[in-house]
Amino acid sequence: MTEAEAKFERRRQTSGLVLGPLVALLLLVLPLDLPWNQQALAAVFAFTVIFWLTEAMPIPATSLLSVALMVVLGVNGADDVLSSFGNTIVLLYLGAFFLSQGLLKHGLAERAAYVVLASRWVGNSVIRVIVAVGVVTAVFSAFVSNTVTVAMLLPTVLGIIVAIAKQAGAQDPTRLRIATCLLLMLAFSASIGGVLTPVGAPHQLIGRDLLESASGQQISFFNWSAIAFTFAIPLFAALLLLLVKLNKPEVSKLDGLAASMAAKRDSRGPLTRGEWNTLIVFSLVVVGWLLPGISALVFGSDSAVYETLADTLDEGIVAVLGACLLFLLPTERRTRTFTITWQDAVKTDWGTLLFIICGAALGAQLTDTGLAERVGGALGSAFGGANVVVLTFAAVLLAILISEIGSNLAAVGIVVPIVIPIAIAAGVDPMLPGLAATFGSSFGFMMPISTPQNALVYATGAVPITKMVRSGIVFDVLAAVFVTVGVLVMGSVLGLT
Repeated sequence: MTEAEAKFERRRQTSGLVLGPLVALLLLVLPLDLPWNQQALAAVFAFTVIFWLTEAMPIPATSLLSVALMVVLGVNGADDVLSSFGNTIVLLYLGAFFLSQGLLKHGLAERAAYVVLASRWVGNSVIRVIVAVGVVTAVFSAFVSNTVTVAMLLPTVLGIIVAIAKQAGAQDPTRLRIATCLLLMLAFSASIGGVLTPVGAPHQLIGRDLLESASGQQISFFNWSAIAFTFAIPLFAALLLLLVKLNKPEVSKLDGLAASMAAKRDSRGPLTRGEWNTLIVFSLVVVGWLLPGISALVFGSDSAVYETLADTLDEGIVAVLGACLLFLLPTERRTRTFTITWQDAVKTDWGTLLFIICGAALGAQLTDTGLAERVGGALGSAFGGANVVVLTFAAVLLAILISEIGSNLAAVGIVVPIVIPIAIAAGVDPMLPGLAATFGSSFGFMMPISTPQNALVYATGAVPITKMVRSGIVFDVLAAVFVTVGVLVMGSVLGLT
């Protein structure tokens, strides 16, 4: 960060340290005509939101503190508050993370990137390289952390930029328009790819869990992906057009690119035992995730086949079974070396896992204490004449805005619990507005601080802040529109309303 940015961050955190406790204390002592557990929860929720937005403490630590405060202040008993620690999303997150560790450890993801970039279709075309970088990033981000995906592909993209600079006779590769275009495609397509599956971004698991708890209706892996693809494909096309229009590449072809990528692909040799093991397990897990949804389409959601598969193939259980296979499948029998080890597994982002658990606990108490219903009733009058389209667009726009100034984690933790009761009070099914808000929380394209992947590409020095803001603000609006349309259309087709 620059000195000015560092100064802003210090002020933001300091303001949170003062404002959070102050607002919480006021809510505790004011005569709000609420039962004590609701008033105490309102104080905890306000405190948590302020600390999330200002990052006065690390977000996982704030999440843990919110759970402790709910118990200490008498919102509910410890057993009830802590019941989310046994939620199936914990298993789903852990299993998915272990699978992604296998993909990264054995280089399967990197190999796939070279295969795509060396393909005959890409050739030496710069525009096709931009498309290929975006597609590869989006696909990987659907199953691997957005940040890890961008960090993994960044050296390859920077190498392409340097090669283009040499061909174009540019002294400084960071000054090229194509550099800005490629790097923004890398960062933005990671956010698009992250929404393609529920496990693409951890905060999405929180949003989905809150919606399922509020509606009593499951959002299957298949349904989630079907809705996401509906808006992600046109959104990706719009991203390509926008970035190329605003950052017209200096050259249209790059001599020797295909040969260079093919050489890197061939240097890896045939698939290793570890890559085969990871590929097989990964394929089985994805099939297990998709099978219940496919059976619902084929046999109907009321069929015995669907009910059996939905009960048996719980997403968390499927993920954990796949992860356990990676611990059992050997890469070298003689030395008893397996596909992944516990040393690989402990690299899990435990902070994000804590946020998922504690965020679910906070959301559950908002419902159980009746505070969400009361707040929704109070705010619902303001949206009394609103229909599902207006509420859905407002929800996704608010989530995107918060993700710009806070984080994806904060956006979903704040917006979804608010949107659900407002929709109910306005007489609208909360499923689609809440789902749109969850998707919207994954987006934030304007600022380097909006997402870690934005920060990574900005740190290269090849993306001027003005270009990121200009591209990002247009894309934020496009994302809000496409997400709203995609969720409403495909959500209705799938019967999620």
